[in-house]
Amino acid sequence: MSVYDFTVKMPGGGAEAMAAHQGKVLLVVNTASKCGFTPQYKGLEALYRQYKDKGLEILAFPCNQFGAQEPGDAQEIQNFCSLTYDVSFPLAAKIDVNGTDEDPLWHYLKQQQAGLLGSRGIKWNFTKFLVDRKGNVVARHGPQVKPEALAKDIEKLLAEAA
Repeated sequence: MSVYDFTVKMPGGGAEAMAAHQGKVLLVVNTASKCGFTPQYKGLEALYRQYKDKGLEILAFPCNQFGAQEPGDAQEIQNFCSLTYDVSFPLAAKIDVNGTDEDPLWHYLKQQQAGLLGSRGIKWNFTKFLVDRKGNVVARHGPQVKPEALAKDIEKLLAEAA
């Protein structure tokens, strides 16, 4: 099993097979528009622009589970991200990353890479998972890790063959 076996919900009720990203390096992030870490959108967008032509895809999953910091609907979230941070990478539909309604992809990500002290649950917004070109979850980074700190790891994964 890999991340390619999942389908994710997109804004407007559609769905996208993760298999569409096969062969790419993925950075999967849970996001929120009203969080202290929200300025990380700027760093995520910088990474995306720097590496997208080399095979990086960033997938953002808005989530309202932490301090109700993502209260908007899909259009409000998209507008905020576009107007405030000029985000051009894909935003999925708003999801839960923990609990009984957690998104199946996020359940899988958490099982593949534990957090601090072996914890599985997502603790806050802007938790990041790095996935290699073969669909293996290779790293998990907490919200305090800024996107730009992942550049060397992304470059290493981009250099590997699919």
